[in-house]
Amino acid sequence: MSKPLVIFGTAEIASLAKFYFDHDSDYDVKAFTVDDDYVDGDTFEGLPVVPFSKVAEAYPPSDHEMHVALSYMKLNQLREAKYHQAKQAGYRLASYVCSKSVTWPDLSIGDNCFILENQTIQPTVTIGNNVMLWSGNHLGHGCRIGDHTYVASHVVFSGHSRIGERCFFGVNATIRDFLTIGDDCFITMDASVTRDMASESVAIGAPTTILGPDDPKGQKIRKSYFKL
Repeated sequence: MSKPLVIFGTAEIASLAKFYFDHDSDYDVKAFTVDDDYVDGDTFEGLPVVPFSKVAEAYPPSDHEMHVALSYMKLNQLREAKYHQAKQAGYRLASYVCSKSVTWPDLSIGDNCFILENQTIQPTVTIGNNVMLWSGNHLGHGCRIGDHTYVASHVVFSGHSRIGERCFFGVNATIRDFLTIGDDCFITMDASVTRDMASESVAIGAPTTILGPDDPKGQKIRKSYFKL
């Protein structure tokens, strides 16, 4: 029996979420919702768009789950805020894990995750809440991915790496085994990280330079890229 689902968002990520949930899950997408000030039309993808102030009345959390389908804006802070907003409204937040990925029965995964195709997720991996993994990543055994983190495509997390919250990993980034990456870090495309990173650091280039949280250049890069 299908489970009714409301998607938070009316942009590209929300459209993709509907596609994946429709074609590869036991959820049935019923409607979309956004904050009242961002309602722009009555429908999206052929389904109703309901202001968030009215969504619990129209699609009660007792009968419906929700998925917050937002990208990495403001270094994942916006997605985190809407994640908590949906939970406070009483909704259970649905996760999606593509059936075209490799996982093992001991995978620990939080709520509101969006994990696309061709992942290799080895045993004893832990994925937190509200994590997005785009296609084709490798998560080595014993990895831990913190809440609200966004991972682009073809990223390698070597075994037992520890990733903090609200991090961003660009395409083809590589993380050495047994490393710790702090919260709010920006690892750019093609970066190869071979030492621990403090919170709010930036890893840039190949070979890679790590700019710490007090480095003006690193902070300028973070603020510019994520509109912080």
